[in-house]
Amino acid sequence: ALCALSGAAAVLYHDYCVLGAGPAGLQAAYFLQQAGRDYVVFERSHAPGSFFALYPRHRKLISINKQYTGKSNSEFNLRHDWNSLLSHDRRLLFRHYSRDFFPQADAMVRYLEDFASLLELRVQYNTAIIHVTLERNGQAWNGHYFLLTDQDRKNYKCSSLLVATGTWVPNVVNFPGSEYVEGYETVSINPEDFAGQTVLILGRGNSAFETAENILGVTNFIHMVSRSRVRLSWATHYVGDLRAINNGLLDTYQLKSLDGLLEGDLEDLAIVKDKKGKLHITLRFYLENRNISAGIDSITFPQDELDNFATRAPYDRVIRCLGWKFDFSIYNRSLRMMPGKGNIKKYPQIKPSYESRGTRGLFVLGTASHSVDFRKSAGGFIHGFRYTTRAVHRLLENRHHGVPWPSTVYPITQLTNSIIKRVNEASGLYQMFSVLADIILLRENATAFEYLEEYPIGVLAELEMQTGRKASSGLFVIIMEYGRNFSGADKDVFYYNRAVGEAQHAWQSNFLHPVIYYYKRLPTEREMKLRPPEWPLPRPDAIHHIVEDFLTDWTAPNAHILPLRRFLENCLSTDLRNFFAESCFLFAFTRQKLPPFCQQGYMRMQGLVGSKGLRRHAVQAGLLQDYTPTDFSGDTPPESHHRSQDQLLRDQVISVRPLQHLVNAKDE
Repeated sequence: ALCALSGAAAVLYHDYCVLGAGPAGLQAAYFLQQAGRDYVVFERSHAPGSFFALYPRHRKLISINKQYTGKSNSEFNLRHDWNSLLSHDRRLLFRHYSRDFFPQADAMVRYLEDFASLLELRVQYNTAIIHVTLERNGQAWNGHYFLLTDQDRKNYKCSSLLVATGTWVPNVVNFPGSEYVEGYETVSINPEDFAGQTVLILGRGNSAFETAENILGVTNFIHMVSRSRVRLSWATHYVGDLRAINNGLLDTYQLKSLDGLLEGDLEDLAIVKDKKGKLHITLRFYLENRNISAGIDSITFPQDELDNFATRAPYDRVIRCLGWKFDFSIYNRSLRMMPGKGNIKKYPQIKPSYESRGTRGLFVLGTASHSVDFRKSAGGFIHGFRYTTRAVHRLLENRHHGVPWPSTVYPITQLTNSIIKRVNEASGLYQMFSVLADIILLRENATAFEYLEEYPIGVLAELEMQTGRKASSGLFVIIMEYGRNFSGADKDVFYYNRAVGEAQHAWQSNFLHPVIYYYKRLPTEREMKLRPPEWPLPRPDAIHHIVEDFLTDWTAPNAHILPLRRFLENCLSTDLRNFFAESCFLFAFTRQKLPPFCQQGYMRMQGLVGSKGLRRHAVQAGLLQDYTPTDFSGDTPPESHHRSQDQLLRDQVISVRPLQHLVNAKDE
């Protein structure tokens, strides 16, 4: 729609503007299109997924593409497919684009192109948004419109802005001599260009080790320096840490084959180039008050005082591999898009709902939203943010269009089965562990429950407002967790007896396992803020760990299902077992309160089927009159006897109504 902008040309209006046609932008576009919303995606390149056209430089992705799992359940299989986006089209599963366990980046580019074209997503290519500001308007959804300007000075207006541009600005550390450093984004990927050279790599992440892996066999030696020690993903359980596919340099370091790792603050370094083009490493304070241009001979090096200084040998090349950060430059001050603090300063500040802390209606999706779960879960990667993007869409549907969070209502007798089904197949819970949770809202008197899937637990206190659902009678929260003290760069995750097998020790489980929190009322915002350190949720009224399982198959009757059912029964003060009709019939006479399964069965007229034995017992108990034929004087029984027998045979089901009268009479 066209609308007038005071003092300027008409602008194009959309309810939703999405910045970036990478995986997160396309995923958001898919959900908006399925809901029939007015949206547009702006992409600066000529095709979607432009980041993957260049990165990773050596073209091998580290996101797994598992072809076979032994299961046909598509939801379960997404647990081991880290590349596919969510859609209804089975053609758009990544396994149709590559059979490699670690696919090539070019396959991702083809996949994203097909995702956009086959689903006919509304992407406007070759449109670089260079400025974003606000226009205050009380009639707008959020009290303001977002005004966007592209490289051709065309203007656009939208009510809600979804930022999915990722982190693509290279991190650069400035120090004396940093002009001699080559960037990961431009360095040669031909190993022959490094033959016989000595190389220093700045950085300690996957891009640094990927670069080292490529030239490991042709260099004299490689040194790698970074502020922090190496963090292995199998120890931290964080997929963004160093993956095994790239860690060849650790072998050559620890097995004494010249390569090595060093720790130090990069800002304290300095590089001096000699007349032969060799690069010498020194420390910044040695250069203070000295004129570098006066010549290398006038400069003091660390080895002049400590002759075994680790980096005393000169290098032929220094390569910077320090990752990327978010581009804040296009946002006007009025949006208050501020970087985070500490180790999340490369991301914009956002709430656990993925909405900007500075501007209502501005949501950050994809890699740039990783501050919510940085170094904890998978929110910075496709197999994580495909679910958080869906969660944001559901929040927006409720806020702007009155569409409540999707839910399903079940009778309370299905509570155990519903939980077991989800923890065994749900991919969103599995990938976004400790971040997304299934919520079970109990109905009054716990006769039924409402099931909500994959809700962001960071905004649990706002559940009623964010979802349009009521939580007045208590709730269960189901999430997946690792053991409290199992993950960390300095942890030995291969120690003996690392796994727990007995249900009574489930709370000591180390590997990823389901945890159920029970609250009698919805936690408050204050309780969320004051929750114990490292706890994803406030202290509950009751908590249950389902014991870890080597096969991640939580269906064992004794180890998994029975303890869960008993936990649920204790929380609800009820009996969640299923019974045969005979048992329900017996309970009607021996208990003051029938189990829910029996109550609901009788309400559906699923009573006890009549039989000769049952009639005999009923007569003996005095519940029915004895119409057994006796010695009649004539050949034919009286007509009344015929009627009574026919009536008894027609009443094949003993109804709940007379049973309830008897129970009530007994209670009285």
